[in-house]
Amino acid sequence: MKKILVLGGTRFFGKRLVELLVEDGHDVTIATRGNLANPFGDKVQQVTVDRLNAKALKSVVGNEQWDIVYDNICYSPDDAAVACAIFDKNVGHYIFTSTLSVYSADGVAKIEADFDPYTYPIQMGDQHAFSYSEGKRLSEAVFFQKATFPVTAVRFPIVIGEEDYTERLLFHVEHVKNEEEIGMVNTEARMSFISSDEAGSFLKWVGQEQVTGPINATLKGTYSLAEMLEIIEEQVGKKAIVSAVVEQENISPYNIPDSWYMETSKAESAGYTFATLDSSFPQLVHKLVQGIHHETR
Repeated sequence: MKKILVLGGTRFFGKRLVELLVEDGHDVTIATRGNLANPFGDKVQQVTVDRLNAKALKSVVGNEQWDIVYDNICYSPDDAAVACAIFDKNVGHYIFTSTLSVYSADGVAKIEADFDPYTYPIQMGDQHAFSYSEGKRLSEAVFFQKATFPVTAVRFPIVIGEEDYTERLLFHVEHVKNEEEIGMVNTEARMSFISSDEAGSFLKWVGQEQVTGPINATLKGTYSLAEMLEIIEEQVGKKAIVSAVVEQENISPYNIPDSWYMETSKAESAGYTFATLDSSFPQLVHKLVQGIHHETR
């Protein structure tokens, strides 16, 4: 049994991670702002704290010894620097949720070496000072250049699932159903995805196997945006209306100029086997369509 802290663990893939850790019998504490109810009851300990309040975070979790800390809510170099200070000498393994967004969308399958956080110049600032992608790059840079403890940066692509609060995939399902225009500049651009279940499983595995450094994680396979829309069309029974003229009113959350996906040989070489995109994506679309039908009855 390990003593594990999860920063942000009450929704989406963080919730799935906690479920898996509890099933394995670990002593789990979740640290959240308290905006969402604790779905785990007395199976976990919960502390309420604002991740952005360094003093409060240190007082609540900084005096404990942790085998693993999972950080799902770090978006800036300032956040990362605070974590490096608070968990100095009291964590065995720090697992930070990073993103495909550290890589450029240039049509080439991304490997971990395509972004090197060990040499990336550090600039400090909070999450409002940088774009999402730059905030994550700088967070990685701080962790890998400043932390005194082992760090893993798990680079996820777009995460999909029934509980996706961003509703990015749902946007496309609803627009096809409602025969509304979807703005995409390149429907042949290919994308990586990972399900929330697979993301939770992978995070658990990283802690279990003590894999460190940057690591990509994605379902096997990619879809072009056109292929994704075809799956939705089949489930909805209508044709997507796509426009290459992208405006604020019609822009797809998946609108990208070129293919943007990753390969996972590092994780596979370490022993992880990813599920396929085909094994979960069509089923998820079906559930989203059924949910819309249910709501409109």
